[in-house]
Amino acid sequence: MPERAHYPLLETINDPADLRRLDEMQLIRLADELRGFLINTVSRTGGHLAAGLGTVEMTIALHYVFDTPHDRLVWDVGHQTYPHKILTGRRDAMASLRQNGGLSGFLRRDESEYDTFGAGHSSTSISAALGMAVAAAQQKQDRQAVAIIGDGALAAGMAFEALNNAGDMDADLMVVLNDNDMSISQNVGALSNYLARILSGKVYSSVREGSKTVFSTVPPVMDLAKRCEEHMKGMIMPGTLFEELGFNYIGPIDGHDLRTLIKTLQNMRKLKGPQFLHVITQKGKGYEPAEGDPCSYHGVSPFDPTTGKMEKKPSTQTYTQVFGEWLCDIADQDENIVGITPAMCEGSGLVEFSQRFPERYFDVGIAEQHALTFAAGLACEGLKPVVAIYSTFLQRAYDQLIHDICLQDLPVMLAIDRAGLVGADGPTHSGNFDLSFLRCLPNITVMAPADENECRLMLTTAMGIAGPTAVRYPRGGGPGVKVKSTLHTLPVGKAEIRRSGHGVAILAFGALLAPALEAGDALDATVVNMRFVKPLDEALITQLATDHSLLVTVEENVIKGGAGAGVNEYLAASGLRVLTLNLGLPDAFLGHGNQASLLAACGLDSRGIQAAITQAQPQTLAPQLGATYT
Repeated sequence: MPERAHYPLLETINDPADLRRLDEMQLIRLADELRGFLINTVSRTGGHLAAGLGTVEMTIALHYVFDTPHDRLVWDVGHQTYPHKILTGRRDAMASLRQNGGLSGFLRRDESEYDTFGAGHSSTSISAALGMAVAAAQQKQDRQAVAIIGDGALAAGMAFEALNNAGDMDADLMVVLNDNDMSISQNVGALSNYLARILSGKVYSSVREGSKTVFSTVPPVMDLAKRCEEHMKGMIMPGTLFEELGFNYIGPIDGHDLRTLIKTLQNMRKLKGPQFLHVITQKGKGYEPAEGDPCSYHGVSPFDPTTGKMEKKPSTQTYTQVFGEWLCDIADQDENIVGITPAMCEGSGLVEFSQRFPERYFDVGIAEQHALTFAAGLACEGLKPVVAIYSTFLQRAYDQLIHDICLQDLPVMLAIDRAGLVGADGPTHSGNFDLSFLRCLPNITVMAPADENECRLMLTTAMGIAGPTAVRYPRGGGPGVKVKSTLHTLPVGKAEIRRSGHGVAILAFGALLAPALEAGDALDATVVNMRFVKPLDEALITQLATDHSLLVTVEENVIKGGAGAGVNEYLAASGLRVLTLNLGLPDAFLGHGNQASLLAACGLDSRGIQAAITQAQPQTLAPQLGATYT
């Protein structure tokens, strides 16, 4: 049946101004239609579902009360923002979600004026909204700034830094906590909703401010009154911490009660200074499969909206699975092995490890900086920490990697997932830079496997190195090489020639060995599986430079500062004169879409590699996308 027959009210909402013309009963009906539309859309495209289902009423209330886009709504991460996209003029484009040229799965300033701040990483919303609030004050603009952050993201250090700063500045900022997992959820109910309306209302606010004025002339009485107020609120609601940080805390309230949400937000909108609204929501709200298993329905592939049954994933083993099985196997043999993840247990393949070795498994939450320094402390005491982390999230802990791990030459192993392009998640989640920012660090060994079995070999090799190590591997599966169950190692810093040819030598780093071999077959070129980004196999590079007229490096990393740049540096330092061609990702943030098509657009499929090499003759050095010449 056509979609238009299902959502008659939603189809009249082309922007939040249309939303504000509805009455209360229409808003409730709109929430039902919006939830249904979201389920129907994501069932076709895949994407993040459970979080958005939990924010339907909150999104309606925020756009109803605040004058968006003049007032700034700053959403954290983006998982929870699909309802926001639908209500802000992008309903008809939702069919293109996360596809080439379509809507982003996250927030993008260049996609809509309602996306006030781009977000993909967590815990940025309060800092950004504070900046907007301060800017409004300095520009003398009557403009509200609201940060909407989840309970997981709030646990990150950056969020608390922003809360501390905002409270100290006494800025006109509202923080809305979307809490769907914290232990204080039982406080939700009629009493809590009533208290929220009272505490955010005019009478209480007037009494509170009036009392401050009266008691300020008598400091001991003022201090006593403040303590009494905090203690009374603290007995019935968990807001003391936020009050101590300088916020006026309201809540918790039911995030699916539109009437309470709207009335509370309307009251709080009139208040000055830092405001904190605590909202309890349910992940997957309104869709039984997602309510029952919100973790599985956090990020979904296309599914049957009637049954909730998802499309079967490819049966080939992924690099993530290879890592998870390896970690369990080696932990069986070495009781000093510990696993650490910053809130990515499922995504990093640690579920089985967490179940089999719970006392050696540490999920530190969304706290990448802490994860690395925590690992460094474990390593100081003789344990062998393995940090499972996405490439894009490792960026957030770069100082800790330098200062706390590499500088002290500690044996911490980084298992870096999602290296290179990640497809539908787009530029906020792509791991395009890790080879560049890793190989410049002293003491670290950096490896990039070309297939699944080599990934296991490299992980085992890393555990035998007395210093920092990194094994970086891409999202999804490899070429399908069977993984052996043994725990063998590789010789450190040694590459392997996979194909002998003439004239051209292709030096492939990591997963792009497969298309490099195809190009090598077509061109009769030598193809080398480099394996190690640091240290490089300098002896083999010297031999190749002597025996070939063109060296081509191939990597799924930005060219600038990447593995190819390392080869160039060695050649220059050694006085070896040979034409080189560096193929990799361009100096740009690439869009979202199918991984294979994105790689092809960068010239990193077999056809693109072959074409670039064919053009790279001494007489025809035409610039290539994603290629540099020396």
